[in-house]
Amino acid sequence: MTGQATVPPPAPAEVVPSEEQPTGRLARLARLQALQIIIVLAVIVVIFSALKPGSFLTVFNIRGIVQDTSILAVLGVGMTFVIITGGIDLSVGSVLVFSGVVADKAMAAMGGQGWGAAIVGALVAIGCGLGWGLINGVLIARAKVPPLIVTLGTLGMALGLAEVITGGVDLRDIPNVMVNSVGFGNIFWQVPTLAIIAAVVIVLGIVYLHRTRFGLHTYALGSNPEAGRRSGLNVPRHLIMVYALSGLLAGFAGWLNLAFFQSTTIGGQSTTNLSVIAGTVIGGTSLFGGYGSILGTTIGLFIPTTLQNGFVIIGIQPFWQEVVVGAVLIAAVYVDQQRRAAALRGGRPKMSTWLSQLTTSRQAAPARE
Repeated sequence: MTGQATVPPPAPAEVVPSEEQPTGRLARLARLQALQIIIVLAVIVVIFSALKPGSFLTVFNIRGIVQDTSILAVLGVGMTFVIITGGIDLSVGSVLVFSGVVADKAMAAMGGQGWGAAIVGALVAIGCGLGWGLINGVLIARAKVPPLIVTLGTLGMALGLAEVITGGVDLRDIPNVMVNSVGFGNIFWQVPTLAIIAAVVIVLGIVYLHRTRFGLHTYALGSNPEAGRRSGLNVPRHLIMVYALSGLLAGFAGWLNLAFFQSTTIGGQSTTNLSVIAGTVIGGTSLFGGYGSILGTTIGLFIPTTLQNGFVIIGIQPFWQEVVVGAVLIAAVYVDQQRRAAALRGGRPKMSTWLSQLTTSRQAAPARE
């Protein structure tokens, strides 16, 4: 109609080049950090190989390192999600023990043998871990208790209940088929079954973190919870789901631990929390939240297990492993602080990019998180 001002069509949303998007930057950062950790791990392997050339680089020893790392890797997948949100889960080692104890009791009640008992044990262990994860998540997200305090409390509660149930004595009612097929079984010639199971969990974790809305929301929550809340993200529910995932994987790791050690190992998990957190942070996941990768975590977890293995072979007390891993953890956090400071000086990704991605993901066709 003449005489009326023509309203121009709305300008198209700003298209941010993929290299400037948080996911693109995170992917590039993850690749660089993975390469750095591989180099560090290679140096450690070279040193131990030079000191004990006929003992360290053997098929038997490498297989043992892979098996030891497999259980930690299952825990590390859940820990990566938790730390990316800016939280922490100190309870995974105790939840592993508690889940293993209850699973052992359940399998013993079914006669202690056969795949039927083993499968029931796995379901019970996963259920126990999920329960502890939900407790952590609800207290953190709904009661607003700091993650450090909540998971420190459930660490003591889970371990204490495990000792109450067993009287402090390890249980050993594990089906032989579970030990022979899962704990010490092989697939594809000399590849341990534990490694295959861990690899499946790792691949699923990578897909879940990098290829779903759940993963995008996890990164956004760790970067800026308020921005996520304003974009429509249900922050408390998401936190509960993240901690539930960590607990679920800790329970499953408890079942794998039974298969490998043929015991509930009540007194043998005192350094599990340190090893998992250290491996996750060494692998590039920031304790301040906002970014990280499961691939980096997996590579980083090989460092504690390789150090422990190497110390035993060259005759150094394995207790030194805790000293070295603790020092490396502090160094990794220091490097992370410097990296974040440099990122702030150089400019962080636009917050509008996070909001745009979150809004787009919520407006798209419904997808399961």
